[in-house]
Amino acid sequence: MREEEVSPEGWKPINVKGFINEIGPLLRPLERGEEEVYAMQAEARHLNPLGLVHGGVLTSLLDQAVALVAWNACDRQPTVTVQMDTRFLGAARAGDFLATRASLRHATRSLLFVDASVSAGGAPVAAASAILKRTAKTGQST
Repeated sequence: MREEEVSPEGWKPINVKGFINEIGPLLRPLERGEEEVYAMQAEARHLNPLGLVHGGVLTSLLDQAVALVAWNACDRQPTVTVQMDTRFLGAARAGDFLATRASLRHATRSLLFVDASVSAGGAPVAAASAILKRTAKTGQST
């Protein structure tokens, strides 16, 4: 989905700087619940030679979701991903709506532990567990 296209009903693009805009746009639901949910529309440009959504697209989506959860949990202070373990559980194709759910599992003074999953049409595609580190405030926003 390109910027000039209309977002799926109930979703809107969010302005997140950086790489995710090269593969996005990243979407969020118009009505926010307790759980952090983000999404993107899979397109032909996201596919690998087998015709499936490339694992790099899925891991980028997961990494962005865990980063946003950590950023919000730290009162919008910067964090960096220290480690992210990803499990590929299924396949996604062009046209699939990739819904990503992420939640904070635990936080210490310097580390945040976040879990996330991606599904397409309700079927699991990938899951991740990540550790993020709080960083010194740089004056830049995410």
